[in-house]
Amino acid sequence: MLNEIKKDAQTRMAKSVEALRQELTKLRTGRASTALVDHLKVNYYGSDMPLSQVATVAVSDARSITITPWEKGMVSAVEKAILASDLGLTPNTAGQVIRINLPPLTEERRKELSKHVHHEGENAKVAVRNVRRDAIQHVKELLKDKQITEDEARRAEDDIQKLTDKHVKDVDDVVKAKEQELMAV
Repeated sequence: MLNEIKKDAQTRMAKSVEALRQELTKLRTGRASTALVDHLKVNYYGSDMPLSQVATVAVSDARSITITPWEKGMVSAVEKAILASDLGLTPNTAGQVIRINLPPLTEERRKELSKHVHHEGENAKVAVRNVRRDAIQHVKELLKDKQITEDEARRAEDDIQKLTDKHVKDVDDVVKAKEQELMAV
């Protein structure tokens, strides 16, 4: 019973850290990355499809991304999706190839993005702590129902706290790595 609670907590905390990593890949750093446009949805004959399912996305050099729609009629739909997104980027179209040039980040924008990274990191830590709270609550319910002893409950709570500390450190490492990536000129 206690092992199931710990495994569940471990899995959910790991998912929180992974969600943070996914969220931070959307942030624009100084380099071009296909992850910047992965979350875009394109209107494809009346339904919203992920960009990767209607076009080939590639990094052509350090500061530009090329998008080649599979159908000629999709060029304008992809352009609209890019313009409507929160990226703040303008697509340049040459025939059937859409190129997105990434301007270098200003110092002010870097600091703004750094604050956003810290905010996302704090959200991930809150999620990890919520998992800890739920797990400890389950342990206390087991103790209250006299299914486990007080010593077992104490050990389980200590193990859950160690898991929490480990995952909070992982979140800090992810945030620090992303911040260094942002501040690199």
